[in-house]
Amino acid sequence: MKALRFSSLGSLESLKLEDVPTPVAGDGEVLVEIKAAGLNPSDLRNVLGSFPYTTLPRTPGRDFAGIVVDGPENMIGTEIWGTGNELGFTRDGSHAEYLTVDAAGVSPKPKSLTFAEAASCGVPYVTAWLALERTNVAAGINILVIGAAGSVGTAAVRLARLRGANVLGAVRHEEQAKQLVSIDVQPILLKERGGLPELTRNFFKDGPDVIFDTTGFWLAPSVGALAKYGCIAVIAAPKDGIVDVPVRMLYRRGGSIIGVDSMLHDSRSCAAILTRIAKSFDDSLLSLPSGFASRPLSDALQAYRDLERGGAGKVVFI
Repeated sequence: MKALRFSSLGSLESLKLEDVPTPVAGDGEVLVEIKAAGLNPSDLRNVLGSFPYTTLPRTPGRDFAGIVVDGPENMIGTEIWGTGNELGFTRDGSHAEYLTVDAAGVSPKPKSLTFAEAASCGVPYVTAWLALERTNVAAGINILVIGAAGSVGTAAVRLARLRGANVLGAVRHEEQAKQLVSIDVQPILLKERGGLPELTRNFFKDGPDVIFDTTGFWLAPSVGALAKYGCIAVIAAPKDGIVDVPVRMLYRRGGSIIGVDSMLHDSRSCAAILTRIAKSFDDSLLSLPSGFASRPLSDALQAYRDLERGGAGKVVFI
């Protein structure tokens, strides 16, 4: 089969598309014929050496959708989707034609989604789900999603609206703001970090109850915008990982900061989340995923290079 492989860390020079033996499902596992696989920034960072627990040689890729072709008899032929923290890190991932994974680490694919649409969802929707769960987003909660036009931000906006929350989306560009308006989400344009409290209070009188910063650059300004007893969820940080936070302002508001990392969740844990999300897609409570580009697996090396150079937009390998 064809698979992306890397045998050293630190550079995309080690990443190659190779012919390798098709894996064999072990006890309690399934063999999945990959129909589509998402490319995430963490896949790139993995090859570049950001994760010390990655074992080599390895096939990268966390997100996938496909068909079970071997494993427990009752699962053969099932269309599934999945993601997990072991895939691409401690066991071979989804940027290949076949994948083996724990049989409990896959979930039936939503019938309403194509394979490509399903493969675009894994990390973004799981991350957004975890953030909303950790911050107790429910009906009537006022939430600001910073970076609302990105893949995680878009998922968070849709899932928060599904929960009945009042959603405000923060973006940097006019085109992104128009994108939010098209899905009936009120946008604000981010220009200066010091202006975040004023911008949010034009819509939420007392400030957002929850701020979900998907970018890693708005933690400090978010403290000043937060409502009393509010919560900030973060999934990213600057390159050095260090942020100056106005702690006195935070505790005087009774506020809290929560870190959300999908890399804490294996394929079994993610499958349980995806099962719940799948129902919302099939019940037409969530709109179909969009905004991704489909590329053949043969173009994967170039897709990784494009992402390294700052290419925007979600990519799914077919």
